[in-house]
Amino acid sequence: MPTNFTVVPVEAQGGERDSAERDAWRQEEEEDNRDRGSGERGEQGGVRHSGDGISRESSPFINSAEMDRGNMYEGKNMALFEEEMDSNPMVSSLLNKLANYTNVTQGVVEHEADEDSKRKEVKVPRMGTFIGVYLPCLQNILGVILFLRLTWIVGTAGVLESFIIVFMCCACTMLTAISMSAIATNGVVPAGGSYYMISRSLGPEFGGAVGLCFYLGTTFAGAMYILGTIEILLTYISPSAAIFKAEEVGEETEAMLNNMRVYGTCIIILMAIVVFVGVKYVNKLALVFLACVILSIIAIYAGVIKTAIDPPDFPICLLGNRTLSKRSFDVCAKFTERNNETKTTNLWLLFCNSSLPTAMCDDYFSLNNVTEIQGIPGILSGVLIDNLWSTYSEKGSIVEKKNQPSVSGSEDIKIAGRPYVFTDIMTYFTVLVGIYFPSVTGIMAGSNRSGDLKDAQKSIPTGTILAISTTSFIYLSCIVLFGACIEGVVLRDKFGEAVNGNLVVGTLAWPSPWVIVIGSFFSTCGAGLQSLTGAPRLLQAIARDGIVPFIQVFGHGKANGEPTWALLLTAAICEIGILIASLDSVAPILSMFFLMCYMFVNLACAVQTLLRTPNWRPRFKYYHWTLSFLGMSLCLALMFICSWYYALIAMLIAGCIYKYIEYRGAEKEWGDGIRGLSLNAARYALLRVEDGPPHTKNWRPQLLVLLNLDCEQLVKHPRLLSFTSQLKAGKGLTIVGSVLQGTYLDKCVETQKAEENVKALMAVEKTKGFCQIVVSPSFRDGISHLIQSAGLGGMKHNTVLMAWPQSWKQTENHFSWKNFVDTVRETTAAQQALLVAKNIDLFPTNQERFTEGNIDVWWIVHDGGMLMLLPFLLRQHKVWRKCKMRIFTVAQMDDNSIQMKKDLQMFLYHLRLNAEVEVVEMFENDISAFTYEKTLMMEQRSQMLKQMQLSKNEREREAQLIHDRNTASRSAPAVKASVAAAMPEKVQMTWTKEKFVAEKHKNKDTNVSGFKDIFNMKPNQSNVRRMHTAVKLNGVVLNKSQHAQLVLLNMPGPPKNRKGDENYMEFLEVLTEGLDRVLLVRGSGREVITIYS
Repeated sequence: MPTNFTVVPVEAQGGERDSAERDAWRQEEEEDNRDRGSGERGEQGGVRHSGDGISRESSPFINSAEMDRGNMYEGKNMALFEEEMDSNPMVSSLLNKLANYTNVTQGVVEHEADEDSKRKEVKVPRMGTFIGVYLPCLQNILGVILFLRLTWIVGTAGVLESFIIVFMCCACTMLTAISMSAIATNGVVPAGGSYYMISRSLGPEFGGAVGLCFYLGTTFAGAMYILGTIEILLTYISPSAAIFKAEEVGEETEAMLNNMRVYGTCIIILMAIVVFVGVKYVNKLALVFLACVILSIIAIYAGVIKTAIDPPDFPICLLGNRTLSKRSFDVCAKFTERNNETKTTNLWLLFCNSSLPTAMCDDYFSLNNVTEIQGIPGILSGVLIDNLWSTYSEKGSIVEKKNQPSVSGSEDIKIAGRPYVFTDIMTYFTVLVGIYFPSVTGIMAGSNRSGDLKDAQKSIPTGTILAISTTSFIYLSCIVLFGACIEGVVLRDKFGEAVNGNLVVGTLAWPSPWVIVIGSFFSTCGAGLQSLTGAPRLLQAIARDGIVPFIQVFGHGKANGEPTWALLLTAAICEIGILIASLDSVAPILSMFFLMCYMFVNLACAVQTLLRTPNWRPRFKYYHWTLSFLGMSLCLALMFICSWYYALIAMLIAGCIYKYIEYRGAEKEWGDGIRGLSLNAARYALLRVEDGPPHTKNWRPQLLVLLNLDCEQLVKHPRLLSFTSQLKAGKGLTIVGSVLQGTYLDKCVETQKAEENVKALMAVEKTKGFCQIVVSPSFRDGISHLIQSAGLGGMKHNTVLMAWPQSWKQTENHFSWKNFVDTVRETTAAQQALLVAKNIDLFPTNQERFTEGNIDVWWIVHDGGMLMLLPFLLRQHKVWRKCKMRIFTVAQMDDNSIQMKKDLQMFLYHLRLNAEVEVVEMFENDISAFTYEKTLMMEQRSQMLKQMQLSKNEREREAQLIHDRNTASRSAPAVKASVAAAMPEKVQMTWTKEKFVAEKHKNKDTNVSGFKDIFNMKPNQSNVRRMHTAVKLNGVVLNKSQHAQLVLLNMPGPPKNRKGDENYMEFLEVLTEGLDRVLLVRGSGREVITIYS
């Protein structure tokens, strides 16, 4: 049952809201006790809450606004649950609402906006199995093919092969009916029938694709019925009504097709008007049309019985073994005796150039005799033996009787002008399957009326399977009876030319051939009207679901909900079938669409059965997944048997619709089987991946992206997601995580908001992955939880991507330097790689394109090859595609730089990477005074902040001043000028004696000796060496890569002694100073790139 859920966020939270609600409820309860039932309690703002203040989903059955307050709290036995009664109603209330539930599709009656107030009582559907399912299925299954083509199929394919054709098609529909019964009895099926079942079982993509195919099949079925109506009218009822006449010999077929097109267009317009004006009359006439079908079938069986007693007189005229058409002559003889005179007949004139006995005649006519045989020899005649085997023929060949003596003459040049019965199409087994299959369609008629049935779960399986059994018996028995009663040449005479233009099956009927002619005429008319009535409603149902955006306009209609626009489109598509004009050409087209629909019904049942989802509990128990799979295979086989190119076209159409819905369609969650199948496949794959770590050849960065959110729960650095999509290009795993500080009960609304914001940004940046927001008392613990637990099984991240904390020196910053350093340590402990993007806001968006430039890799130490792999992955994206890759490595005094370059080039050659190689030599020299001074300032600042309890403002100003001084000492003159301009005029850059005295007076308890130590301290030699390395490397990198689009650097690890964590941040700042875009890379310790194939 389609249900809309709305979750409204709670605006007020905590104990205040709960207590306010409880007070309000107590007041209302007291008023209700005084005057029970005097009013209804309105909900505050439409928000429904449980006792804990958390919003809940509205129930699909319970409308709490209508529930009386007094009835809800009847008695005191439920007091324990009273605070949750809004969202969790009592069972009695639920059952009361369920009892009044009606399975009419939502939104059917558009003009009844105030439907509940106008409708005083619910109309209870009263249709049972016989009227509601059995008879509609009979009417839809028995139709035009039975009367117009079945005798021809029996004559052409023979009784045995015809039996195989019919048995295959009936088995296909029976297996489909079993699957359909299982789906239809698995819960309440609203009015919508087969489309609803397929879409809710296989999902919106399959549902839309198959639903549209089923719609096209129903529409072309309407065209086929209309063509059958015209064929009966112009061939058997009133041949003189034809507008186009054949002027020359051989043009009869073309003239007939043109007549079909003209009459078909007129009937389409007439039927569309009838459906538009009074569709209720079409439904009322359905039983009349069904009566015509049943009477016609009874007449056939009565005629078969009569042939055993008194066969009807329908003589067939043969010339040799060739069948003659009796439309052009009346006497089956070459000569007649009139007044004791021998005269030539009209037949003579058709083969000779004059009426004289000495005239020049056709060679075959002269050598063979004209004979007459009975067209309906009867069931006891033994003609069944002659009709057992097939007689396939080429287009334009003459219908000949087997085992009839014949003398071959010379090649007849004018054979086309002779009064023979010719075949109009080339026949073979697969063609006959395609033409016959539409005669077994219509099994969905019962499920389409599910909204009108008294007990759909009982009626649909019983009525459908009984109807298929009945029609299968009729078809199979008719094949044997036709073969046993009718002469083979008459069976192969498609249009009854050998029996004076009568309908072939009509010649067998009793009491008159007109019973079949009139009955089949009204039957095909009714079937055409039913198709034009049902197809627009099916299209309207698909359009209203909103899964195919471009057909949403067809969901609208008249004020009473009649699908006007859908009717126009249906008539237009039906006109395409009419323009084809040949019933034999249209039948295989609709066979494809119906077979595809049946195939997916079987697939839906098989998938649901194999998945064993808890909701799969059909009342119909006589099904098995093997039967569904067999039915699906049979449908697929019949598609390609009928016509392999039509099958491919139908699959292409369905595939295009599927991809379109997947790309542009609305997001629908219907609990479908394909979603369950995906979950099972994901589970299976995860269990397989869990077996061990991936091979180096399969390694790719599976990213955990750590985002920072502001107070509005918006992402601070959106470019981090841009860089993620450029690095991943949609491949592999991406988990986007963030941490909110607090407790989950207090932050649940903020968590939802943050998740929505992150997902929205991921959609904008085209980052394909998952979002995970963690609430933790501290940021430090939250990040640790993400690193440890993000992902599932083998689908866990192996790389962490984060932004450099720009304001790490401001201790009030949430993501302080301590959190950052601890994150570096934890990724190392977890054996995960770490990528740190510095100056992330300068990184390119996905819309930017670098037309030139370099990606520079500074390979200082080897930690698994991450530095080589990342530029290769980035250059797959169009943002970085035109950038060149350069690799720099550093040579010490003892290294042979020339040999190093050759070795590196060979290594890159084996790695199949194109890059320029350069070896940079770094000579050992003395530590500069600048390095010594910078280290001293760093240690002074660190020691000072530890020993002094500065105020917040003073601490921030001092940190900023030292940072500005460090920056100014290394920046360009322009940068120095801007920094100087930004500084306050009267700011002291270092600790002076005056400032020291002021702080001494302000903090009486401060340890004075500590400050003396600061002024007299000497820098740690280890820190001096590290600063020396950072300064020298920074100079070399700036010299070579200052103008590079991106610089990748080995990220040194944090010190083992945690006391030096803040100094570690200073080293990284100095190392990357002056560079625009930097990606610090720290490998996981395992090899991620290999030279082997």
